Amino acid sequence: MINKFLKTELARFAKDVFINSGVSVEHAEVWAEVLVWANLRGVDSHGVLRLPVYAKHLEIGVINPAPKIKIDPLEGAIARLDADLGPGPVAMDAAMKQAITKAQQFNLGWCAVANMTHAGAVGYYALQAAEAGFAGIIMTASQPMMAYAGTTIPAVSTNPIAIAVPGQDHPPLLLDMSTSTVGMGKIYQAQDSGQKIPETWGLDQSGQPTSDPNEVTVLQPLGGAKGSSLSLMIECLTSLAVNNPLVEPVLRQGHDLDGRPINGLALAVDIGMFGDIKTYRAQIDALAEQITDLPKADGVDNIYAPGERGDAIKAEREAGGIPLPDGTLERLKPVAEKLGVRMPAPK
Repeated sequence: MINKFLKTELARFAKDVFINSGVSVEHAEVWAEVLVWANLRGVDSHGVLRLPVYAKHLEIGVINPAPKIKIDPLEGAIARLDADLGPGPVAMDAAMKQAITKAQQFNLGWCAVANMTHAGAVGYYALQAAEAGFAGIIMTASQPMMAYAGTTIPAVSTNPIAIAVPGQDHPPLLLDMSTSTVGMGKIYQAQDSGQKIPETWGLDQSGQPTSDPNEVTVLQPLGGAKGSSLSLMIECLTSLAVNNPLVEPVLRQGHDLDGRPINGLALAVDIGMFGDIKTYRAQIDALAEQITDLPKADGVDNIYAPGERGDAIKAEREAGGIPLPDGTLERLKPVAEKLGVRMPAPK
């Protein structure tokens, strides 16, 4: 069974869970907004179904509920942020704001992030740059949970990348993708819905492809060597850049690092420096129109430019509510009971 919920009700629930876990009101609001943004755009794998994991990590100290976030502006267009193992959405929100501030001054802003935790749907932060009139790029890196091409064990991570560019009348174009075939959240989503998964998504304990989401122990890279190599290069641009390597120590030592740190970067670029920004925005609109007007293959209802599918789902869900399967609600109930939070009421 599927129930639908207003975005305000899910945001209230997530915010209350975080506050009752020791997170400040300000940080809880940012974190809840990022989660519900994912649900609104149909990225349910990064929405409120993540709350039980976040609540557990807050309880046992994997996520620091009261981090002392430090931003070092360094010199020129480059800055560094240390998140003190705080919530990833709080860290990445601050990092992109810093990158935008740098771009306003230097035409380019690059903020490297160290020691945060799971950042959620990273397209949210790239879109912040586009909405401010810049091109935005986001990358994050975590510990191994994905096979490297040719192997069957966790060797690299699902490191995502997001790119957003501003349009004029058209909403910003937005790419938000994992370097794995799907992120782990998609596996959780299939578990909640009781659905089988494609065998290209993950491997079981014996290293064989599986259609059972409950048997997945390692994810498969997107496009084989392309996905695993892109993941490794994101590790180089993020973790190694802030002297906080995540992959090599795990492979060498044979176990996860304490604290489950995640690193990242937020990049904002002033596209207007290359020419008239109004012309650029108009060209984005024209490009999107040409893409969506392409002839459709058999069985295809719509052709979407990057981000348009999420925009359409967002409009639908803002009007009709966000659907959550019973499996997700069953995950949330113990969290609500333990923290004394009222469950979200269906629309």
